[in-house]
Amino acid sequence: MTLRIIAPSDLDGLSRAAQAGPRRRLNLNLHGDYLDPCQRLFNAVEPDSYLRPHRHTDPAKPECFVAVRGRFHLLLFDDAGAIVERIELSPAGPAVAVDVPAGAWHAIVALEPGSIFFETKPGPYVPLSDKDFAPWAPPEGAPQAQEYLRTVMCDESDASSEC
Repeated sequence: MTLRIIAPSDLDGLSRAAQAGPRRRLNLNLHGDYLDPCQRLFNAVEPDSYLRPHRHTDPAKPECFVAVRGRFHLLLFDDAGAIVERIELSPAGPAVAVDVPAGAWHAIVALEPGSIFFETKPGPYVPLSDKDFAPWAPPEGAPQAQEYLRTVMCDESDASSEC
């Protein structure tokens, strides 16, 4: 058994690498490999990183997100792509963690630079069937992706600076 300790300096390095990368996000996997029955990872995500809305149905898997640094919105969508719930996650609240049920359309959006969340979900991770991407949201890298990200980041009642 090997004990793995994650120090603040490890998270600092993860954030720096995410900020420098083309996708503007990066994960630090704690699980040994993709076949592990419990996938555990830190995700560093910058505000301009687009995580396409998706759900986990094949097989159905719940996901748990815990805010470690910064601030996020977890977005839940209906089958037509309308946002039905927006949950703010931050180490200081109002929510620190959320458990997303299997099959729920969702996306997570970073609201501050240097934001990190911890994620866990059942394994194994199979890249070709892990996610069912929302057909109503543009693919990552598509010209419309950044405009879609700006649209879902804000709602009519949000007068924050990122909107």
